[in-house]
Amino acid sequence: MPAEPELPTTFRIHLVGMPGAGKTTLGRALATLYSLPFRDLDDEIVRRAGRSIPDIFAQDGEECFRQLEADTLRAAVAAHERLVLATGGGTPCFHQNMEVLNQTGITLWLDVPVEELLARLRHAAATRPLLAALPDPAALEARLRETLGARQRFYQAAALRCPAEACSPEAVQQLLTHFRATG
Repeated sequence: MPAEPELPTTFRIHLVGMPGAGKTTLGRALATLYSLPFRDLDDEIVRRAGRSIPDIFAQDGEECFRQLEADTLRAAVAAHERLVLATGGGTPCFHQNMEVLNQTGITLWLDVPVEELLARLRHAAATRPLLAALPDPAALEARLRETLGARQRFYQAAALRCPAEACSPEAVQQLLTHFRATG
């Protein structure tokens, strides 16, 4: 792998995509590759609120969660000039968050097909507030398709798209190098 040119003083990579797309896993790898701090927005929300995301949803509802998410996003980018940020699946869809993400860093959409998301989430759905009440894999698949349909226009606003089969840290490094050279 060729050496990465020196990064600008302000350099943020924001990962967007559906739940189960691999934003946290890829984000950690990219942070290591670029020697940048890594933040998972959901973890930041939990730390800030002092309780779990399922608790926030159950006690305060999605609207309250989405406002907390927007506030936490803005605080995270204000606090870190250099950062890899894994967002929640719905983050780009509320409170002009996608505009904030695009204005403060390079956005990368991890575009993972529903079939692969289903395989990844089948056993973890119970821990995700918007998927927990679904009775079976068919309902989970239907919800994922519906959710992707509603969110896709936000994800498509990302500066870069990485299809699931090609979304390794090395492939992203090539995408970013090309983007920075031409952008």
